[in-house]
Amino acid sequence: MNGYLNESNFLMVEEGFTTRDLLENLLGELCQGSDQQAFFVADLGDVVKKHLHFLKALPRVKPYFPVKCNSSEGVIRLLAELGAGFACANKAEITRVQGIGVPADRIFYSSPCKQVAHIRYAAKHGVQLMTFDNEVELSKVARSHPRARMLLGITADSSPSAHPGMTFGTTLKSCRHLLEAAKEQAVEVVGISFHLGGRGLEPQAFAQAVAAAQLVFDMGTELGYQMHLLDIGGGFPGTEDTRARFEEIAAMVNSALDLYFPDGSGVEIVARPGRYYVASAFTFAVREEIPVEQPGSDGRWDRRTSCITSTTASTAPSAASCSTAPAPGLGCTRPCPEHPSHSSSLRGPPGHAVDRIADGLELPELHVGDWLLFGNMGGYTIPASSQVRESEGGDRAGKAIQLFQGKPLQAEEDRESLCTPLSCGWEMAETLCVPPVFAPTGII
Repeated sequence: MNGYLNESNFLMVEEGFTTRDLLENLLGELCQGSDQQAFFVADLGDVVKKHLHFLKALPRVKPYFPVKCNSSEGVIRLLAELGAGFACANKAEITRVQGIGVPADRIFYSSPCKQVAHIRYAAKHGVQLMTFDNEVELSKVARSHPRARMLLGITADSSPSAHPGMTFGTTLKSCRHLLEAAKEQAVEVVGISFHLGGRGLEPQAFAQAVAAAQLVFDMGTELGYQMHLLDIGGGFPGTEDTRARFEEIAAMVNSALDLYFPDGSGVEIVARPGRYYVASAFTFAVREEIPVEQPGSDGRWDRRTSCITSTTASTAPSAASCSTAPAPGLGCTRPCPEHPSHSSSLRGPPGHAVDRIADGLELPELHVGDWLLFGNMGGYTIPASSQVRESEGGDRAGKAIQLFQGKPLQAEEDRESLCTPLSCGWEMAETLCVPPVFAPTGII
């Protein structure tokens, strides 16, 4: 291992121990008078599997994980150990990643709009790879970071944007002018970057973006740049309930790259998969807070929690209840199948400006102290200030890491005396106010 993982932060559990098993154990303890209101559980083995799957499906593409998607220490350290790069949006994220020992050449300062102080910080700490899509950004970098290696951000999406002020990337018409301006200011441009987000799931949109990137590569080469790096952004699905499966998208990506940037062309390909890595790995557990004795005027039962503040919900919650007279050693029980469910609305903290989480959910009758479980909660849900505790499960993924790095597996008797790497397991993040972008998936 490379030293990114700290054994003191993790606890190994038996192979085959599932997230649901861990949740039932944890909630059994928490039902016994605990005042804990919410926490995350993450199967970090799922992250390992996603990484190995990504490398197999997209062998020419190096992943750079966007730290803003999930900055929990277990995820960052695990991906660092696996050899992934990191896309950082600001000084704090660069500091976080370098703080665990990630070298500067594995960091991409990917924000299209950067503060001058943060650019200077990146220069001081050796982070050279950056992006720009306008003359103002170019001038900031030229003044503050003369050794920067720049990617020109382009947009190849011809469809009108619902929020044109939030669109990043320059048009093809402006590319030559920006490349000439960079030449005048002695800024080194080494390639092209684009990010289609959700539209990256559409083959036509992605092929159009790669074709546009090839045109701009040719412009840069004509102007004397050594163009050798293409960033294809993110938009890879992290859950199974998407329009296109990851394997289908990978096949489309490979086809477009082989057509416009064939193997042997000397072009390095990178991507920024965020939700792909972490969405399905995290489950969020939160307590029911406020009792409602009767349904509302529309016939729906309102359920309220103090820990969720998002209006976006994509999956229905599952539930578990704290038993008033639990069996010995048990504190939580699942709702009985014969218990009727009710059409329910799930709300956040009272008085919060955006307290509506989901409507039309079919949930059993709940009581104060019962738990709601939200699945697929790994992407853009973990506040940077959250305290994080990690635990591990199984050693199969640890073996996968060692084999992936070309290292021999240790004999069984040797492993007990060594630090066990974080390989597969769960991460708990304790927090009281979490803004999720997914809806709950269960109740315990």
